Amino acid sequence: MTNKDCRPTAALLNETPRSLPVSEWPAAHGKAWEEICRPGLRLRKGGAASRYAEASREDFARRYGAFLGFLQRSGLLDPSAGPAAQVTPQNVELYIAELKVRVRSVTVWNCIYKLRMAARLLDSKADFSWLSEIEQDLALVMEPRSKFDRVVLAERLVQAGLTLVNEAEAFSRYPFKRAIGIRDGLMIALLAVCPIRIKNYAALEIGKTFKEEQGTWWITLPYGRTKTDAADQRPVPDYLQDALELYLTESRPVLIGSRPPTNYLWISSRTGRRYTTKNLGTRISNITLETIGVDVSPHLFRTAAATTSACYGTDIPYLASAVLGHTDPRVTEDHYIRTTTLNAAKEYAAILRRRRSPDSNSPEA
Repeated sequence: MTNKDCRPTAALLNETPRSLPVSEWPAAHGKAWEEICRPGLRLRKGGAASRYAEASREDFARRYGAFLGFLQRSGLLDPSAGPAAQVTPQNVELYIAELKVRVRSVTVWNCIYKLRMAARLLDSKADFSWLSEIEQDLALVMEPRSKFDRVVLAERLVQAGLTLVNEAEAFSRYPFKRAIGIRDGLMIALLAVCPIRIKNYAALEIGKTFKEEQGTWWITLPYGRTKTDAADQRPVPDYLQDALELYLTESRPVLIGSRPPTNYLWISSRTGRRYTTKNLGTRISNITLETIGVDVSPHLFRTAAATTSACYGTDIPYLASAVLGHTDPRVTEDHYIRTTTLNAAKEYAAILRRRRSPDSNSPEA
């Protein structure tokens, strides 16, 4: 196949990319996915994907669904083909050509890596070594976007968030606008203190993964809900409690309005329903760009936590690994020894408390 043959058509590029949910996969694919995700029960072994965390399984499914969506838009999807049967060199080459026009090189690699993982799970007997070679080639030419000009310390994010809350409370004349400001500020400040992954952050539910116990609110992610499959518990520090109560008792009800009640913590001002992971991430990036002049994505909040821990937590080895929930300290190596996530969360919140200026709660801050 020539390079010209692999160029995506203008009509294809004009279509909005869509990842097919499992419910829209060809029947055989959906059935196979359900089987490999089947959990183990007592003496019955679970499916091949059951050993992965739920977040990882969902990510693999989303990437495989994106490949199926590409095939559907291209008129190449064969509903009668078996699971992963259309993961062929020719189809993957066309898919990569389209990806390269739409996304950065790191995302192209990530899409192919997770496509290979999903395909291998769906058809364990097939040989996907050729796809692994393509993946390695893509890794060699990756050019990650520089973080240098987008990394800020977490204390600055906490300060920016609380300033938004205070300004909204003091100066917003309209209840709806006030509710948005309080929500936006709390979203930034809480994520800075508790830098969990955005998928978990968007899915926080009051009474389930976001609970109040003896006057303190906690983020409580059960086993299997995190990328590392481990449980994660983090207290909301007392210096965020007032902003949180303001959001829960006043702002959140305004944002929901007359729509059906929901337990999800973060409510969209546009829909009155929970934020999707993608939209919440976009909102957080926009807020930080508007408030501090830097587009800080949710993932960069985790970078900020690691940087802050390295700067101010040098007497607490491996603080960053524990705060970020990494099971392998080499991910944030060079600085720390293992600490429990709970103790690390408390230590990290205390560091941010000490780094905040005395007048950080004032509207002028």
